[in-house]
This record gives sequence, structure tokens and C-alpha cells, in this order.
Amino acid sequence: MAEEETIRPEFPITRVKKIMKLDKDINKINSEALHLVTYSTELFLRFLAEKSSLVTAEKKRKTVNLDHLRIAVKRHQPTSDFLLDSLPLPSAQPVRVAKTVSEKKPPPVGTRRIDQFFSKGKEKKTDSP
Repeated sequence: MAEEETIRPEFPITRVKKIMKLDKDINKINSEALHLVTYSTELFLRFLAEKSSLVTAEKKRKTVNLDHLRIAVKRHQPTSDFLLDSLPLPSAQPVRVAKTVSEKKPPPVGTRRIDQFFSKGKEKKTDSP
């Protein structure tokens, strides 16, 4: 009888579950799906770290910075398609003028920027009488 190897994610599963539950369309999360999403997130971040470190080595630097991450994301088209717009602009680049509200296409209902998940204490205040 062969033993199955269990993969334990390094990320806190409860935190991943809280982030997933922020989507109003998700009511219940299967434990297998939760583990799969958690482990997939770890693999993706490991991939980004490896690609960023290669860019850092190419630039003959010792510290990975935002520019290196942006270059790594730009080089990988599937990642660039969904992540590049969420990365903050580096300070060295000139800030582009944003389109007016009428020119921008609104995001789908219920979506948030990824950086909103990681900012503590900056919750929306609702006006209540």
C-alpha cells in the first residue's frame, strides 16, 4: 500500500480563506479547493520571486526592487496581462495622467485591487445615521 504525500502550504490557510470569502459570490469553500488555491498562490509567488531575482542578477544588483519585478512581469506575457496594471508605478518613471472617469471602463462588480487586501486599518467608513 503506497502512502500519499500530503502537501502542507506555507501560507496561512485561514487568511487565504478570508481573502476568498471577500468575493460575494463565494458562499462555501471546499477544503480541497482551499488547499489548491493556497498552494497555487505559493507556486505563483515563487515563480515571480525567481524571475525577479534573475532580472536583479542581470542588472548586477543584490536587492530586488519594484523595477525588477515589473520587468519580470513584462517578460512573461500571461502574467503581464493580469498583473502589470496592479503594480504601483516606480518612482523613477513619470506619472501618467489618468483618464477621466468617463473614459475609463468600470471594473466588474465586486472586484477590488489586490493591494486593498494587504492594507490594514484602511477600511471603508460607511455613513450611518
